[in-house]
Amino acid sequence: MDADEVMKRIDTLLSHVWMVRTFLKHCDEVEEDDDLRDVHRALYDYMLAVGDAWKQQDAQRYLKQAKKKLRRLREATKLFTEIQPEVSGHTNFQMANQSLVSAAEQIDRLLQRPAE
Repeated sequence: MDADEVMKRIDTLLSHVWMVRTFLKHCDEVEEDDDLRDVHRALYDYMLAVGDAWKQQDAQRYLKQAKKKLRRLREATKLFTEIQPEVSGHTNFQMANQSLVSAAEQIDRLLQRPAE
């Protein structure tokens, strides 16, 4: 997979991250939970970091930013996984957690691969 293909795959995965972020931003629980607010902000920040490079279709810059901010995505995912059962056991929250974990793990793996 070349850098352009990796960028496109990551951006597709970020559509899942965006949906989780949007769900969290608009749920009632976010008003009462600072950690939950931190998660949705961190997800937004990650996507914002790669946004300009995506618009320019600059795969090298995109991947550089995605790697640079990967720790933030990992931390937000870990935090959400930890707090989700306390915030809500509703299926929507469980599925949001599953979706975020899956997307973040796949992004992480893609960024660990050397570009062809």
